[in-house]
Formats: sequence, structure tokens, C-alpha cells
Amino acid sequence: MRSFVVCKLHFWPVCHFKQQNSMQVTDIYVFFFLRNKNTKMLCLAQCGSIHDTVVREGKASILFPSANEVFYNPVQEFNRDLTCAVITEFARDQLAQRGLKVLVPGETERVVVSLAEEKNEADAQTEEKKNGGEEPAVTTTVGEKCENGLRVLEALAASGLRSVRFALEVPGLQSITANDFSTQAAALISRNAQYNEVSHLLQVSCRDASMLMYEMRGKKNRYDVIDLDPYGSPAPFLDAAVQAISEGGLLCITCTDMAVMAGNSGETCYSKYGSVSIKARYCHEMALRIILHSLDQRAAVYQRYIQPLLSVSVDFYIRVFVRVFTGQAVVKNSASKQALVYNCVGCGSFHLQRMGKRTAHGKQMKYSAATGPPVGPECEHCGQRHQLGGPIWAEPLHDTAFVQRVLSAVSGNPSRFGTSKRIEGVLSMVTEELEDAPLYYTVDNLSSTIHCNTPQLLQFRSALLHAGHRVSLSHACKNAIKTDAPPSVIWDIMRCWEKANPVKREKLSETSPAFKILSTEPSLQACFTVREDANPQSRKRHLTRFQENPQAFWGPKARAKAGSKHQTFLRPLNLNWDHVMFPLFISADIRFKKTTFGSFIHSFFSFSSALTGCNLGILVLYSPPKSDRLGNFFSRSVSE
Repeated sequence: MRSFVVCKLHFWPVCHFKQQNSMQVTDIYVFFFLRNKNTKMLCLAQCGSIHDTVVREGKASILFPSANEVFYNPVQEFNRDLTCAVITEFARDQLAQRGLKVLVPGETERVVVSLAEEKNEADAQTEEKKNGGEEPAVTTTVGEKCENGLRVLEALAASGLRSVRFALEVPGLQSITANDFSTQAAALISRNAQYNEVSHLLQVSCRDASMLMYEMRGKKNRYDVIDLDPYGSPAPFLDAAVQAISEGGLLCITCTDMAVMAGNSGETCYSKYGSVSIKARYCHEMALRIILHSLDQRAAVYQRYIQPLLSVSVDFYIRVFVRVFTGQAVVKNSASKQALVYNCVGCGSFHLQRMGKRTAHGKQMKYSAATGPPVGPECEHCGQRHQLGGPIWAEPLHDTAFVQRVLSAVSGNPSRFGTSKRIEGVLSMVTEELEDAPLYYTVDNLSSTIHCNTPQLLQFRSALLHAGHRVSLSHACKNAIKTDAPPSVIWDIMRCWEKANPVKREKLSETSPAFKILSTEPSLQACFTVREDANPQSRKRHLTRFQENPQAFWGPKARAKAGSKHQTFLRPLNLNWDHVMFPLFISADIRFKKTTFGSFIHSFFSFSSALTGCNLGILVLYSPPKSDRLGNFFSRSVSE
């Protein structure tokens, strides 16, 4: 039978608990009392398990309850690392215009990382002058409040991990608002802010995200950065977000509803994003263009438009970083930036049809309806029908110059992020992508269509280069080919490859796409000799571009349990009893870090104004470990 120590009952001010050191215990029974000095009314402080797990990511140490009350997915560390890198570079650009220079720990003198071998030092110096000019005299660093800095909103903060990391890793911030509709999550954010000592920067909000952003639509109240990382679709929050972002501000948006955006449910995609998705090989890039289309469409309602800085498809989600500007004249270009997609169900050939047309007449721009369609009733290559998808964003997905600066910062300070190698690999591929060639083909799908052996990636790329066309890879798919070559050239190259690697024609059905394609003679003679420029720099340098799944059961996690029996916050219950005791059993091996216990108790007070003037009394029964620090902590008297 276990022996327990009974501690004396003391009434202590809450501030005392925030000053205690680390301690470890085994089993604890805790009885909470609240005594009001004015009314002498006893209040019962009811709380749940404070058995927490400490998760360390970046420079943050985050407390998570053992129950699944607040959502957290460790796989998205890459997402959070990339966001910190992008916001840091955005802050560097914005604050330079305000006469401030940001300082990042571990970052030495900026070195422009270029994948193009022909770029020399003179070009780098010219670019540096364009970006910065003379360096500002006033500096700001991470962890300190910058009065002229950026105001950041994480509208769906959950545990507050992302916001805490912003406070600890991104310089030049004036304030961070971490919002979540869940009271459990809001209390946990408050605890984590105190635990990481960033309460001077991080403000906790427990509001409906859309209503909070709608209330901040005024020009003087808008946020400089808004981060939306919901569980599923961000569609319900987009309208409020494009209004609450400041002029030239940064929107960071994650979509994890890839089944909808990748073509499994086109009608649902249309209801959420105003675009019909198609189940095709290029579905992941199409998902990026769908969310950009939806953002631009919603921004245009308020005479605003978007400028994508970086758009990536990674793992099981997509992430876009866009700036939002206001301009009635530029908004008129919106229709000509969108396009419908005609996709052949037989051979996978695709054509884009712009929604609008603009023509320059001197300094004036004339707008008119687009003409089309670009295809006939049947595919000219295989004779099959077309699917119609979209509209999608048909302009560039990235600002290459901005991506290059982010890449330079990450490459020059690799110890800053845990996923630096992968960030460098993905951003390197992004800088190599063709900006004016929407969507892509995959070599394995082209070969599968005509039932032939698959050519090597470098051979196929070389054939396109020999034919006089541009070609690049895509970060969204391992075997992707982005090119400005029309489908006719693509299939001519595949016909030439089939002649060198023949298939058994007698086994092909006369109605199959393969039979129709191979029945036509190629109009060009493809050359598959591998060229030096067919192998991109990111591939030559063996950068981490497409990594394997890091762990078993890897991918999206379960939604947080909104109605969990275990509560991570304290509830005041006003009771006119002479004596009230509420027992709470706390499971074994609990570690109270510097402010864990104090933050937990303090959250009770911060959420209840009715407890002003109360002191906290605690009676503890516990099984002491070898070092009885908890007994010393509770037994000694504390002078107020």
C-alpha cells in the first residue's frame, strides 16, 4: 500500500505559482479552494487532467494534453518552417521600406544562391541594390516587440504552436493574435505563450475566426499577415481574409481537402471554390490554381487582386502565399487571368481557354470576351471526348525573385529549421519551373497511354529541347514534364519513341487511344540524345525534393475532439457552501516545467473576471519520489 504525504492548506496568490522551478511527482490528489476576500464566498475550481506532453519544434516547446482535445500534426513541420522563412523574408522587405533592418540569429552576410550557372557577382550585386540599397540603421530581432513591425493573425491557432514559433523565430513583429473558437484551445494557447515567455508579443483570442476578421476590415485595423491553416477547407474564411489583410499584406493559406480539389468530387469543389476539379495527372498543380482562382475572385468583389509569391503542393496538402493589393484598374484583368481546362479522357491531352481577353492600345487596355473553344468535339489525337474543368488561375504560381531570396536565406542558415534541406530542394525546383506553362504531363502516363516502355526522364526532356521547346520539372509531381510544346509535339515524340521500342499493334483495340495515336505518322523526327541542359541543377546537386514517408500511418490526423471529457481549462463554480473540496486524480509521471502549473492555474483567473480578489488554496495528497521537491514546495509558508 502506498504512503501519501498530507500537506498543509495555504491560501496563496496566483502569481506565486508562476515562479516555481521544475519538479516531478508520481501520484497526486489535489483539492482546490478559492476564497473571496470580499464576500467570503467559496468558489470551486474544477479542472481536468494536466498530464501534458511537451513537443519541441523549432525554438518552441509546446504543451499538449494527453487527450486529443487540440489538433496537432507533426508531419506539417515543413509547412511551419516554410511559413517562418517566408514571413521573415516578407518582413525584411516591408520593414526595409520603414527604415528597419531585421536580424535573424545564425544568419551571416546575405549570399545570393542561384541555380543558374551563368549568374555572376555583378548580377548579384545589382540585385542586392535593387532589393535593399543602403542598409537601415535601426535593427530589430526575434523575440522583441517592434513598434513599427508587422501585425500577424493566426486565425485558427489550435495549440498556438505556429504563433509561438513566429514570436520566437520571426523578427520585426509588433503583435501576434492567436485565435481559436475552442475554449480548450484558447486556454492552451495562453499557457503555451507563458511557457515560452512570449506573452508580450502573443495575444490570445477566443472568437469565431470570420467574425474577428470582419471586425478588422477597417484600413487602420487590418493585419499585415494572416495565416489560415484549417482542418480541411479554408473556403468559409476566404471572404473575410481578403478584407482583413492590409494593403500589400501577406495571406498564408493551407488546404488539406485534397480529395475534393484533386477531382474526386468536382461538384463539391465548385460549391466551395467556384471551380470544377478534374481527376487528372496534373491534379495537384490544378488544386493550387483552383485556390488561387477562388482567392482572386473573392478579392475582386472588393476591388482587390492577388499576387502569388509562392504556391507549393506538398505531401497531403497545398500551401499558398499571396499578397493582396487594391486597384480598380488592375482588377479588370481578373477575367483574362482565369482559364477553363479541356482535358481529353482518352490520352490526357489538355488545352486552356482564357475566360477573358485584353488587348493593349497604346496606354489604354481594351477588354473583350474570349473566343473559343480551342478543341473540337473530339480529341484530334485519340478521338475521345473532353472533360471541362475550371476555371483556374492561369498566371504564374510564384514570384521567382522572392522565392530566390527565401532560398538564399534558408541555404545560408541551414541550422535555423529542422527541414532546411527539404525547403532548399523544393524551392530550388520552384525557381526552375516554367512560369508560363500551366499544368504538366507525366512520362509514365504518356507511355501507359500507348502501352510502350517508359523513356528516361532526361531522354524525354532532351527530345523536347532538341525540338526547340522549353521544358522543366514540377515540384508537385516526381515524373512531371512542364513544357510550352503543344500536345501534337508531345505525341510525335512518343510515336518516335514507340518506333524504337515497338508495341504489339495486333493486341491494340481499334477504338483505343493507343491505336488511334500510333496510326498517325509523326511529323517530326525526335532526337533522344541526352543534352547537358536537360538535367536541372536541383537534380544534379541531389537536393531533397521528394522524400519518403517519414513514419507509419503518416498523413492527415484525426480532428480534435470538441466534446472531450478531459478539460484543459478551469471552470469557476460559485457555491455558497461553508466548505468545498473537489478531488482530482492526476496520472503518474507528471513534469511541472517552469510555468506549467502556474499557467494552468492562471488560465482560470484570466477567463473569469468574477474571481478578482480571490486567493487559491490547495490541499495535496501525493506519493513522493526520491527528491521530495513537491513536498517542500507545498509545505512551506508563502508570504504575500
